[in-house]
Amino acid sequence: MTIDELDARLIALLSAEPRLGVLECSRRLGVARGTVQARLDRLMSRGVITGFGPDVSAVALGYDVTAFVLLEIRQVSGHDPVAHRLAHIPEVLEVHTVTGGSDLMCRVVARTNADLQRVIDEIVEVRGVLRTSSIVALDTPVPYRVLPLVADVPRRAMREP
Repeated sequence: MTIDELDARLIALLSAEPRLGVLECSRRLGVARGTVQARLDRLMSRGVITGFGPDVSAVALGYDVTAFVLLEIRQVSGHDPVAHRLAHIPEVLEVHTVTGGSDLMCRVVARTNADLQRVIDEIVEVRGVLRTSSIVALDTPVPYRVLPLVADVPRRAMREP
């Protein structure tokens, strides 16, 4: 889906202040309330905006360790059964299918390095997991973000013939 400059400004505004109402968004963007509502409805129906929930810090909850765990799995029944079982481990924040020597990559959190061992042991107990390899994140100099993409879409659309 292509977005324009107004869509990008609306997404940036709601990313910075997710609790703003439609009327306040329209005031700040200098457009009609109905325009903002229509844009929001379209962006949500097309899956561009996927939610308005709070961002939660795992560190603030006591999970100071972040790691990426690569998994090799038995390929008998595919990735889905293993991913489904991994989703039941609270410390597993994300699971991605990947290329290369591994089949899945999980982003996990733990309270300490010793607790990370417990989380990895839980992962290894999942039926279908053959072996794991872990990488501990020391810092996050660029956290997860999509706003640079949002800002770039209208500019790219203007440059394309």
